[in-house]
Amino acid sequence: MFDIRKIVVASHNEGKVREIRDLLRPFGVETVSAGELNLPEPDETETTFAGNAELKARAAAEASGLPALSDDSGLAVDALGGDPGIYAARWAEKPKCEGGGRDFDMAMWHVYDRMGDGVKTARFICALCLAYPQGDAKIYEGKVEGEIVWPPRGEKGFGYDPIFQAIGDKLTFAEIEPAEKHAKSHRADAFAKFLKDQFPQGE
Repeated sequence: MFDIRKIVVASHNEGKVREIRDLLRPFGVETVSAGELNLPEPDETETTFAGNAELKARAAAEASGLPALSDDSGLAVDALGGDPGIYAARWAEKPKCEGGGRDFDMAMWHVYDRMGDGVKTARFICALCLAYPQGDAKIYEGKVEGEIVWPPRGEKGFGYDPIFQAIGDKLTFAEIEPAEKHAKSHRADAFAKFLKDQFPQGE
């Protein structure tokens, strides 16, 4: 049975922290982000979403002494051979000469420009990792299938949401309400597996 009452969301990305916090709130779990604790961001040196999720969760759990839940996720575009994939955030990084930081408008343009006339199919992929200070860790993976649309639409999401439209939808992830996105997203899929494992009787 899941008996954690306080957990570190191992991310400095406010959008991800907000989504995970919203997903955990119904279960009475207090959340604090790695950013709020001023924990350093570990270098994401792994080659898979699961590997990077585990790396971040273990680092946050060790540094905070609390259980940590991390997310590593990204957009995989078939016409780009699965890119930007685990490098989704890096595609948004601006050069230091331009002040640094991340610009997802630029990243979305790069996706569209490099796709050319290729197929539009794509998917968001998410790996969640729950890690404990004593070293135990478990991975949960999820995804949502869809396609790339252009131009970007909507202001309710973050990252690549304005150019991603899930199968069967007419609106992008940035146009639908957050509650609807939470119910169908890659993060929701991974989170459902997490809940099924941690709450086997729906407790």
